[in-house]
Amino acid sequence: MHEEGEGQQVPCVWGAGVGKRPGLVDGSEERADVCLPDAPSPSQISEHYGPVHTLHLGPRGVLVLWGYQAVKEALPDQAEEFSGRGEQAAFSWLFEGYGASFRDGERAKQLRRFSLTTLRNFGVGKRGIEERILEETRFLLEALRGTKGLPFDPTYFLSRTVSNVISSVVFGDRFDYEDKEFPSLLSMTTDSFRFTATAWGQIYKMFSGTMRYLPGPQRAAFKQLVGLEKFIEKKVKENQETLDDPSSPRDFIDCFLVKMQQEKQNPSSEFSLKNIVLTVLTVFFAGTETVSTTLRYGFLLLLKHPEIEERIHEEIDRVIGRNRTPSMEGRSRMPYIDAVIHEFQRFCDVIPMGLARRVTRDTQFRGYTIPKGTEVYPVLGSVLYDPTQFSSPDTFDPSHFLDGNGQFNTSDAFVPFSIGKRYCFGEMLAIMELFLFLTSILQNFRFRSPVEPKDIDISPKLIGFASLPRSYEICLVPR
Repeated sequence: MHEEGEGQQVPCVWGAGVGKRPGLVDGSEERADVCLPDAPSPSQISEHYGPVHTLHLGPRGVLVLWGYQAVKEALPDQAEEFSGRGEQAAFSWLFEGYGASFRDGERAKQLRRFSLTTLRNFGVGKRGIEERILEETRFLLEALRGTKGLPFDPTYFLSRTVSNVISSVVFGDRFDYEDKEFPSLLSMTTDSFRFTATAWGQIYKMFSGTMRYLPGPQRAAFKQLVGLEKFIEKKVKENQETLDDPSSPRDFIDCFLVKMQQEKQNPSSEFSLKNIVLTVLTVFFAGTETVSTTLRYGFLLLLKHPEIEERIHEEIDRVIGRNRTPSMEGRSRMPYIDAVIHEFQRFCDVIPMGLARRVTRDTQFRGYTIPKGTEVYPVLGSVLYDPTQFSSPDTFDPSHFLDGNGQFNTSDAFVPFSIGKRYCFGEMLAIMELFLFLTSILQNFRFRSPVEPKDIDISPKLIGFASLPRSYEICLVPR
């Protein structure tokens, strides 16, 4: 990658990862964001080599964009040039270019357009999906009351609740909390997501060409993803056998099957059984893990900061009271909760690197010529933690999203869903879920921690493709 007219290379460094900040792996002293001993942190690399540099991940060289300004100049300002999809080793071995998220070109455009339209038709971003979320909230509140104020790990409670919302769209129905298949399905999703955040997951990212054939923890992650694929294949087959009226599709799968039938004579159609399975897997996986992890991390932050929880209770009581069901209509009158949720997403930074990009043609960027096909890591965590955009980025502080009058104030550097042409198309669903679940829970319960707030560690346990909180227990006391 050369600077035009001068033949100078983009600053280059050898490293092992591009996570946002130091972290520990399973309580050990190994750095989660850089696997090499005594290696500099990504922020130190950026300070030395600049916000645009090449990082060698094993044999692969990738272009790293660090900080708000560099990412903004690439993703939205040169959206078409940076719209290609880069390598995501932990998933690419299964997807092999199929589905809506891990592919470039016409296939990605067709499947992404279809997915967006179908999700909207099933009410995502509208009143329809709000009703589904509120219905699931009632089941969640009943389950939380069953804890009787005793300590429990919220992971499974949140995962099954969030998963049921997207399940109602893609599979046409929710899972009963007592369904024996449901825990296995959630375990497959959670375990494979967790692998991407481990040191082994980052090593695999560098040497996937070899490691996919070797024994190791990656084999267990492969098994979990294959299990999800088989489950969705079974669901697709069931829909094929029971779809009686193509004019009245019951769910996302039915819509895809109808589209397949409509385009069966089109040789360039991307609507095939392989694409339906892997598109549904993408929607289900992303629709479960990112929101449930954000909530789980967010609850830990509120245990650490009980004064913030108290302000949320005050706003809930003042705006909607104790008995009225929360709604998205009331969100505009609850600026503090909105700010807290945005700060959850900023501070937790669940997908710090986002999905890798690739330039679609030879591209001029900041004086450099970036050759077509170059893989690009626009590090979203570096934007969410950019000190030029947030006054105290390393501190959990909802005032990052409040103006001087206490009203909600967004930021251009709020990019947890990415920006540009390949932003996350589940953004509206995630926003609604975070607001309705959090507001409903805190309307009914107070959070209590079995340990003192000062002893709660809010640093991430794992940082890689994903950023995951430490395990903890919480007590929910009825209000």
